[in-house]
Amino acid sequence: MKLLEGKTALVTGGARGIGKAIALKFAQEGANVAFSDLNYDDNSIALEKEIADFGVKAKGYASDASSFDGSDKLINDVMADFGRIDVLVNNAGITRDGLLMRMTEADWDLVIKVNLKSIFNMTKAVQKVMLKQRSGSIVNMSSVVGLSGNAGQSNYSASKAGLIGFTKSIAQELGSRSIRCNAIAPGFIETDMTAKLPEDVRKNWIEGIPLKRGGKPEDVADVALFLASDLSSYVTGQVISVCGGMHM
Repeated sequence: MKLLEGKTALVTGGARGIGKAIALKFAQEGANVAFSDLNYDDNSIALEKEIADFGVKAKGYASDASSFDGSDKLINDVMADFGRIDVLVNNAGITRDGLLMRMTEADWDLVIKVNLKSIFNMTKAVQKVMLKQRSGSIVNMSSVVGLSGNAGQSNYSASKAGLIGFTKSIAQELGSRSIRCNAIAPGFIETDMTAKLPEDVRKNWIEGIPLKRGGKPEDVADVALFLASDLSSYVTGQVISVCGGMHM
């Protein structure tokens, strides 16, 4: 039997990068998969087909996770289409990097809104479903910079550190109803975002990683699968770093 057979998962920011890898991994393991992104575009249409090729139900949604009302609507729409939500992966996020002396208030506010408020929005919306089911797994995407900080990323680091505190609090609040909440802290993962970095920056980062390579989105997806499945039925309130030893 596949690890997520009969379950329904919702992945925010799921049309590309790490979110896409998670959606495909879940489908491969038997889950019906709903995913959202800011826009429903050609990437979303293509991913729906890739997911459906595993013989499971798939649907993409245009939704802004940083919108409280939009998040509530997304949960209601997924419930109408799928009938249940067993796993929520809060993956949507952005960066607006810069040293504090140059960072604008707008850049600070936007990163906190998209990366942290979205977690509140989506978790609050989905809890009514999971409380009724008396089961569920919530997986929040943090970052190693939420654990260690990083110069030029005070807004991003703060949002990802705040997410960890939120994760632990929700694990305590919902644990008695068999709802688990954990976080993943990826390190240097090879995505479209990191591909835009200058080559010297990439080399310096990789030199500081004990495994001497960047991670792949599938490396993060494998850990998300563990946290979504019954293999982690006694794991909650934890942060698992997927960073090749970058943060210890």
